[in-house]
Amino acid sequence: MRFQDIIKKPIITEKALAGGDKLTYVFSVDTRSNKHQIKESIEKLFKVKVASVRTHVKKGKVKRAGRKMKAKAQADVKMAIVALKEGKIDIVAKS
Repeated sequence: MRFQDIIKKPIITEKALAGGDKLTYVFSVDTRSNKHQIKESIEKLFKVKVASVRTHVKKGKVKRAGRKMKAKAQADVKMAIVALKEGKIDIVAKS
């Protein structure tokens, strides 16, 4: 798996951005990736030093939609909470 494919997108919520002061960031990652792969890809993409990586899988929900209200399952999402030793990641776009 290429390191560009491991990190899908940053999670930008109030709770996730509150950790920006403590040099922690939250990313949505590929469900097949492990902590070592996540650490390497963050260091290569953003050129920072990673102190630790914590992961958890948010289970997908079953949603009902459509005219016949058919049930459809959403996919599981793996999230990685990354703490940095040094450096900063600019994930919020400035306009």
